[in-house]
Amino acid sequence: MPTQDKETVLSNVVYARAYNSDHQQQLLLDAASVMCASRYALVVVDSVTNLLRSEFQGRGELAERQQLLGRLLRMLQRMADEYGVAVVITNQVVANVDPGERSPYRRFTIIRVYDSPCLPEAECAFSITANGLADYVKPQKDNNNHDHDKKGYR
Repeated sequence: MPTQDKETVLSNVVYARAYNSDHQQQLLLDAASVMCASRYALVVVDSVTNLLRSEFQGRGELAERQQLLGRLLRMLQRMADEYGVAVVITNQVVANVDPGERSPYRRFTIIRVYDSPCLPEAECAFSITANGLADYVKPQKDNNNHDHDKKGYR
């Protein structure tokens, strides 16, 4: 991608890092204010429960943590409804990754849609390359070659 195109793309990106759950809520309010003034198409919240898990530990604080998470999710839903933005939320839900899911031979990631109002359950394999996202195409089996996973990017 030419430098000018990269600069154009980056000029349309707003980034913020939350340092605690109160700050996370404030950033969502700030994002809504920014969207009133400018048009954006996508909101990404990475590791949505990370701060909540670190601030509210143990079963005694589970109810408070769940209430705050519910509030954050409602804020994001309202943002999607009011401003027509797509909202992507990532969350670490598995602490111990099954070795079969992450083998040293695998060079791709699988994204799964479990619950969507407009999409069926589905999954897609992709990889992040120097050129951006690439579809993963399963390599043809070659009985003479024991390479477990050749690069299969489009």
